[in-house]
Amino acid sequence: MISRKVSALDSHLSQICHEMVLLDNSNFILGLEKLANEAKKDASFTITFKRYDGHDRPVPRPGKKPLAKPETYMCLMRAQCKSKKISTVVRQEDVPTMMAMYSQFIKSKMDGLKRVKKVKSKAKPAKG
Repeated sequence: MISRKVSALDSHLSQICHEMVLLDNSNFILGLEKLANEAKKDASFTITFKRYDGHDRPVPRPGKKPLAKPETYMCLMRAQCKSKKISTVVRQEDVPTMMAMYSQFIKSKMDGLKRVKKVKSKAKPAKG
């Protein structure tokens, strides 16, 4: 009986660990730096941007009352590395400061890029 409760608790905790965490903008950039440092050795991470209207439920079926249109749209930023996921919602007035922080992050983390060697093609002899 106790072992069942412990296993149920473990499965619940593993579900919580795999859920996406919603952070504020500055903590998102800090979390993004942690993800980038973890991914630097042997993994990769992805960042996605999506227009967000503030609704957290699906579009209603035809015949039902539609969801209200928002006055202003927001931007949903998500980052994922292996099973860790973080996200933030950027309001319209916060976009310039958030993009400045994001661009600074990208510039600081571009040191791992490898330079691509250009292959020079040999000139073919002219037929004649």
